[in-house]
Amino acid sequence: MTRLTFRNPVQDRCKFIGCEILYREACKLASQSPLRIDVEFLRKGLHDLERADMQSRLQAAVDAVSADEGYKAILLGYGRCNDGLVGLTARSIPLVIPRAHDCITFFFGSRETYQEYFDAHPGTYFHTTGWCERNNPDVPGTQGVMAKLGLDADYDQLVAKYGRENAEFILATLGDGLKNYCRICYVRMNATDEQTFIDTSRKEAQDRGWEFELRQGDWSLLERLFAGQWNDDDFLTVPPGRRIAPCNNGRVLELA
Repeated sequence: MTRLTFRNPVQDRCKFIGCEILYREACKLASQSPLRIDVEFLRKGLHDLERADMQSRLQAAVDAVSADEGYKAILLGYGRCNDGLVGLTARSIPLVIPRAHDCITFFFGSRETYQEYFDAHPGTYFHTTGWCERNNPDVPGTQGVMAKLGLDADYDQLVAKYGRENAEFILATLGDGLKNYCRICYVRMNATDEQTFIDTSRKEAQDRGWEFELRQGDWSLLERLFAGQWNDDDFLTVPPGRRIAPCNNGRVLELA
């Protein structure tokens, strides 16, 4: 296991690069960290891209961080997320990544807790402040696979483009992307007054005829990421020159 230590936490700088759904939580933790952490956010929705597209965007963000700036590590606010981390390479600065299947793990505090909930509550759609306020599917350059195929349109748009019979076949074959969901779980982190987000999520569940659950989140995994407490199995440290590889067991990610 690669270990990083800090001799002077105030002068030892780290760079955080993460999905914007973590915006409120990451900013709060960066302000409270004993380390000096600069934050950068990429637009929500990278995990909907083809794997190579997501990986190239993350690699470009990593490569843009210069060793001359004195960063001790680059912290990544991403889970395995459609394998967009696979092949990501540390250049001259080590990468530190929580071992997580996706970002919801960050709000549950551990991959074990999230897995237990996931297994017990199939068909759950998760909401947080970031998922609610940064849900912008029309960001240029972040089209998912369905959009690239021209199959993300509604029924009337499909009829206009392909004809009624073909439109009905497309919808019958591909179906509704939310058809297997039956509940919304809002994970409250108390980074701000979240009542408006909670009320909106509850109404969405009611409108869809789904169950609604309000769950208290757990900061512990994110707190350790921002505090430099990475020397356990919950984090993968990637030394310069090494790459990230998938691991199809509980560890999620490994070194290539």
